[in-house]
Amino acid sequence: MKQTILEVDGISLEFMHGKLKYNVIDDISFDVKEYEFLSIVGPSGCGKSSLIRIIAGLLSPTKGRVRFYGKEVIKPEQGMSLVFQNFALLPWLTALENVELALASSGMSSGEIHDKSMKVLEKVNLSGFEATYPSELSGGMKQRVGMARALVSSPKLLLMDEPFSSLDDLTASQLRAEVVSILKNTKTSVKSVIMISHNVDEVAHMSDKIIVMSKPPSKIVDKISIEMKYPRSKGNKTIEGIINRIYSDLY
Repeated sequence: MKQTILEVDGISLEFMHGKLKYNVIDDISFDVKEYEFLSIVGPSGCGKSSLIRIIAGLLSPTKGRVRFYGKEVIKPEQGMSLVFQNFALLPWLTALENVELALASSGMSSGEIHDKSMKVLEKVNLSGFEATYPSELSGGMKQRVGMARALVSSPKLLLMDEPFSSLDDLTASQLRAEVVSILKNTKTSVKSVIMISHNVDEVAHMSDKIIVMSKPPSKIVDKISIEMKYPRSKGNKTIEGIINRIYSDLY
């Protein structure tokens, strides 16, 4: 039986705008097990990105709690890493230095940090670009640096917020395959992935489980499990049925 590594229990999020209270997320609960790729999809403004920041410990919920390996998450936890939509690279640092930054407070020696960062850049196919600055990299290469920075701390849970939305189709397709490969490779540290996406086709082809959220105040309107091997081919009737089901949930 696979171990549950993350529990999202009754999460709600409200915020004030002047004297008005807005209920963004309303009583969201789910769990994530080892070697599970879970995607969260929903309409724009439904709080998907806020939810993944709550999971990462970057934002506090109004109600509910998140547990990572049984421990309540109240701040960023070692063992979780987040890949951002807009790359979030520091432009004055090289690709290598951006990755090394993730280990700055790890207690490792500078030599150890350098060696580990170089190995992770090689893993995401960026060997030879260590001294390159973000402005000199393509969008896909910037996202590879972002992935390397997330992976260098050997996370057990990889969180991704719309990681492929700003990439061209070919680059996005290549990176999707690499992310799935990382999860399914038992030699890597990553045990599970949670991805936020608005791309229904993407989540159907990548996920083991899909959470569909409603418009605000957002609730879970569907939970879909997919038991299919990778890679999943275009035009597969089961996948097409799941895509249609998600669209029906959303619209």
